[in-house]
Amino acid sequence: MSAFDLVVIGTGPAGQRAAIQAAKLGRKVAICERRTSVGGVCINTGTIPSKTFREAVLYLTGFLHRDAYGSACLSSDTMTMDALLSRCSKVIARETEVIRDQLRRNGVAVLSGAASFADPHRLMIDAPAGRTEVTAEFVVIATGTAPTEPPGVTVDGETVITSDGILTLKSIPRSMTVVGGGVVGTEYASMFAALGVEVTLVDRRPRLLEFVDAEIAEALAYKMRDMDCTLRLGEDVASVEVERPHRAVATLKSGKKIISELLLYSIGRIGATAELNLAAAGLATDSRGRIVVDEQYRTAVPHIFAAGDVIGFPALASTSMEQGRIAACAAFGIRAKTMPHLFPYGIYSVPEISMVGPNEEELTKAGVPYEIGISRYREIARGAILGDSYGLLKILFHRETRKFLAVHIIGSAATELVHIGQAVLAFEGTIDYFVDNVFNYPTFAECYKVAALDGYNKIGPPPGEAMPPGTTGRKADS
Repeated sequence: MSAFDLVVIGTGPAGQRAAIQAAKLGRKVAICERRTSVGGVCINTGTIPSKTFREAVLYLTGFLHRDAYGSACLSSDTMTMDALLSRCSKVIARETEVIRDQLRRNGVAVLSGAASFADPHRLMIDAPAGRTEVTAEFVVIATGTAPTEPPGVTVDGETVITSDGILTLKSIPRSMTVVGGGVVGTEYASMFAALGVEVTLVDRRPRLLEFVDAEIAEALAYKMRDMDCTLRLGEDVASVEVERPHRAVATLKSGKKIISELLLYSIGRIGATAELNLAAAGLATDSRGRIVVDEQYRTAVPHIFAAGDVIGFPALASTSMEQGRIAACAAFGIRAKTMPHLFPYGIYSVPEISMVGPNEEELTKAGVPYEIGISRYREIARGAILGDSYGLLKILFHRETRKFLAVHIIGSAATELVHIGQAVLAFEGTIDYFVDNVFNYPTFAECYKVAALDGYNKIGPPPGEAMPPGTTGRKADS
């Protein structure tokens, strides 16, 4: 029996960071993975494959340049599922090797097999070669999630799939129904719509992505409809029937029927905890298999921590990494500072969305007297060069203190641009920072200055200062 200071269950982003952080603290660490490949859902079926698939779609369709060159830039001769997925395979292989190398360089033992608790400090590792037993002073559970499957319908990987099935598709469908308008459903619906697939997205909620700023969510819905994606919002699916291969019939509670070659079921995910035998460790989960933790990611059993998607929202790879690091530090009594209120969100739809800080609805509810500054990509030289006429960057700031409160972005490079706003938020800056500083031209970063000048138009300069030149007239005049 091997003994470790820390055993991490799961090699996804949270597990990797927890294991490597503990190893850097000089602890004896093991990480357990039931798959044949490390990286968890993030590397094998989730974040990395889906974002790589998106890049392949945008490149092979010439989508980003259609405004500049028209539909003639479409490379239809290379538009096959094999062409799209070949890029995914290469990136997955590369990222897997990077993770293995990081674990090896930091002296983390990799245990192959499915882990389960025998008691709070003992874990059984079941592998094809047999069962082994290890003990741990501390444990971090980072097993991630699995997609929820439709009740009464077989996920056959051909006509009905979950998001895990995208990588095994043999051909691009002519029509597709996406059930669920959350992050994953919206991302794939927009990607396939960009491919020219006839997509219908069904969601019971009245609008897409309810946690996203309403104006940004509506801009995304508008763009998706412009790509001929049909949105059936406020609708519930009553039943799904597979009449024959490549013919799925989704019947809505309103009586509508949607027929398509492929149906993607994307109604949330459940914690991958069923095989852990948590009861033996004195733990339980909620109805969706998720584990409750405190601010340091400690569970109800003091020496057991949980991090990543298995604890629920926000369930992002970026936040999972930070959670794993904090959990490992907390286990060994190391003070680690983090700023969860400044975690950025990135949604890789087409177009992409990113934000940091509260949205308008939240500020209104909190009674904060905020103002808005907006810049539109169509008024930015970089937008014209790239052919992005639909992008939008919106900043929110306090009317009285001028303090910068949030940024919400839709359009090219949104998930990169957001970090400028994140940095200013961290240092509690004002919109004057953006007005007083120079941004490279032409860049999308210039949007911050244009949006700040738009804010100046509404509230004026700080007391005793003159209005900077170029802040009147056209909104984007900087």
